[in-house]
Amino acid sequence: MTHPAKPVRDGRVVVGLDGSDSAWAALDGAVAEARRRHAKLEIVHAWPWARTDPLAFDPDSEPRRPAVEIARTVLRLAVSRAQEQDPQLRIVPTLTAQDAVPELLRIGGDAALIVIGTRGLGGFTGLLLGSVGLRLAAHTRRPLLVVRGGPTTTYGPESHGKVLVGVESGADAAAARFAFEEAKRRRAWLRVLYAWPRPRVFAGDHALPAREVVALRAEREQTVAYGMVAGLREEFGQIRVREHTTHTAPAQALVEASRAADVLILAVHRRTPRLGMQLGPVTHAALHHAHCPVVLVPVE
Repeated sequence: MTHPAKPVRDGRVVVGLDGSDSAWAALDGAVAEARRRHAKLEIVHAWPWARTDPLAFDPDSEPRRPAVEIARTVLRLAVSRAQEQDPQLRIVPTLTAQDAVPELLRIGGDAALIVIGTRGLGGFTGLLLGSVGLRLAAHTRRPLLVVRGGPTTTYGPESHGKVLVGVESGADAAAARFAFEEAKRRRAWLRVLYAWPRPRVFAGDHALPAREVVALRAEREQTVAYGMVAGLREEFGQIRVREHTTHTAPAQALVEASRAADVLILAVHRRTPRLGMQLGPVTHAALHHAHCPVVLVPVE
């Protein structure tokens, strides 16, 4: 049974902030994305252990735990940093005592985009080790932008002027459309990469028929994918598009192509609402090794 999607407020970008070095790169990315969308930016800073103090968030009392004051300071610094980059940006700072993943899923449930950083440690930026970031990626119903970076990383003007999207079949239509829209927002080229490894079939009495079946299935998927992109090319006539097909391993091809891209966009497919999206090996490889930010577009 499918659940109706929540209405999307085009004017909201949500970023998760944990005060780590890479979170500032994520914040810079969120500012840039909010600016492109003429959107409001909501900065969410989760501080769950503040729940141990019943007066921590009482505006009429002084916080009794220094950790809460640190959290407030981090949030103030984040707002200041965002305002320096875009004084006209509408900013909503949110300090919460709830756990990071459910709170970001709740707050970002109807946002145009959720943004997090990645550095391989805990907090919002635990993507490389699978912690918070992978949980968020596996359950979000909204596009998720993952920005890798450290204290000196900046998310500035595009250096390549190119958006990259990986397409496998017609089921990736939502990601392909997002890529066309992103190229339009960035006034960039769009590179569509079809990466289909050559089918490998075990030899045996029925090797030839099996090989033919696999080949026919692959050809059918490719035809649907090509047709889907052709329709989007016609709809977004102003976008410059380059299409390329490779029969190398998809993960390897996408990671290599990301060297010359400003953002990589991938579809992630949801099998059951209970389990969330199934993050396959290509998605994992992109999140670990891509040379540019990665957007995961959930597909029901």
